[in-house]
Amino acid sequence: MSANGGADDSPKRSAALAAAELITDGMQLGLGTGSTVAHLLEAIATRGLQVAGLPTSNATAAACQQLGIELLRPEEVERLDLAIDGADELDAQLTATKGGGGALLREKVVASMAERFVLIATTDKVVDLLGDSFPLPVEVVPFAVAPVTGWLQDRGYVVSRRSEDGGGAVVTDNGNHLLDARMPGGIEDAAVEDLWLAQLPGVVTSGLFVDMAERAFLADADGQVQEHTPRG
Repeated sequence: MSANGGADDSPKRSAALAAAELITDGMQLGLGTGSTVAHLLEAIATRGLQVAGLPTSNATAAACQQLGIELLRPEEVERLDLAIDGADELDAQLTATKGGGGALLREKVVASMAERFVLIATTDKVVDLLGDSFPLPVEVVPFAVAPVTGWLQDRGYVVSRRSEDGGGAVVTDNGNHLLDARMPGGIEDAAVEDLWLAQLPGVVTSGLFVDMAERAFLADADGQVQEHTPRG
């Protein structure tokens, strides 16, 4: 989970540094997964902040250990002060699609444990409707991949099972499989869709994060950062 992505990574770094200003010594943090969060972890280490973090993936945990950031386990935490994570897509209400890196379940658990949940992303991630330009990740127990695929297709999704380069199924840190479900034209009502997905037998969770983020730091191609709150 390296943050060394060259010049193209500078907007991600700008968004991460803006969010890092919210962190103070003594905080218990939820630490997301992905290339933008990698810059956040480096900022925490560089500033020498005395914090402890609950990681959302094995990759984030490994990066924290390398950088000397103290790690927490879920059973050690009643409530996190702040969780910061990236987004694959988000809309004006800061409803987000997450899970491109495969960590959606732990990301959702950690975000739900936090007093404040903040997104960091680039401005090109903002869309009117989720689920079209970036497929919605759905984490599914292996036994249920086929029936869940059928139910999603009946709903109108174009579905593919996420696979490794060699052709085998991607397996999450939780031992589950991932379906990537694209809704042509986008998801009309993310809140309704989140509830529908949650009741499907075999679905562990979806990558829809509804009414969770209190703000987002979005950086444009020039590295200029704007802070956004949900639009009513």
